[in-house]
Amino acid sequence: MDYLKEIIDYGVIGLLFLMSFITLWFTIERLLFYRSVDLTKYRKKEELEIDLSANLSAIATIASSAPYIGLLGTVLGIILTFYTMGERGIVETKEIMSGLALALKATAMGLIVAIPATIFYNMLVRKMEVLLARWDILHED
Repeated sequence: MDYLKEIIDYGVIGLLFLMSFITLWFTIERLLFYRSVDLTKYRKKEELEIDLSANLSAIATIASSAPYIGLLGTVLGIILTFYTMGERGIVETKEIMSGLALALKATAMGLIVAIPATIFYNMLVRKMEVLLARWDILHED
């Protein structure tokens, strides 16, 4: 049963780590793009919007789903803890509490991924709005 606990633990934490890496990668890519975008190259605002909004939905998806993935890891960890308790019969409180504490770390990790992803998403949306406003100013008639 311990191997199953490790698989779930490393799987959930690994997935959350991958999600945080993707978020950071897309955020850096967007910031570099926003810094180098030439607004005069765009004739239509829609073309600019398409280019500016690339990868933002991925960041938003990670921000909204990371807590649920963390919660899934917690629920699976609690299920395994209860299953182990039922299998062994009488279990010491120390074992129960350590199992539950380890299960809860998945929720904490989900929040650790989601909070910065939400901040990055909002920051990038704001930068996108500013660039769109600047495009409007350039193309006023």
